[in-house]
Amino acid sequence: MKLKMAENSVFAILLRSSWWISVVVGAIIVVLCLALLPKDIRFVGAAGSLPFFVIGAMAAKRQWNQPSAAASQALLAQASALSSRDLQAWLSRAWQAEGYTVTPVQQGAADLQLARNGQTTLVQTKRSKAGVHGIEPLRALHEAASQAGAASVYVLLQGELSDNARTFARDQKIVLLQNLELATLLKKAAAKA
Repeated sequence: MKLKMAENSVFAILLRSSWWISVVVGAIIVVLCLALLPKDIRFVGAAGSLPFFVIGAMAAKRQWNQPSAAASQALLAQASALSSRDLQAWLSRAWQAEGYTVTPVQQGAADLQLARNGQTTLVQTKRSKAGVHGIEPLRALHEAASQAGAASVYVLLQGELSDNARTFARDQKIVLLQNLELATLLKKAAAKA
């Protein structure tokens, strides 16, 4: 069972932040409880910091293999200099490193099809260098995913989405691969090579 939390809750924000921030917040709560609460309830109050330490551990696990900010910028700059064919090859290596079977798609809105554990994902990569992405390519990709019975849809972005396209992507649960997510994926391929 996967739990959902509100996107802007304190814990969701901390989960997206650096792991050490949650640990520091938890430590501050412990110190304040031990210093300010009566002796008989200090440890009960300090136990309230436990969720912050758990969130810190979860964030650390997520961030363990992410590239640094400088490495991210270098990977993204390198990716933007590649042709769409070379970028697809790089991404294919990254997904293969994650255990996916990668198949190029010759026609339609998708450029790659990923398969793992009986689940199919369609990926759009060729339009990644557009400055602003509109809603029509996303609609076409979503329709192709529906027809193919794909469990998920990824769109590679090096530019930005229009407001309508961002809303559509959020509503249709289209995964946007850009910035840190893209750099982390590209790092996996670089590590495999």
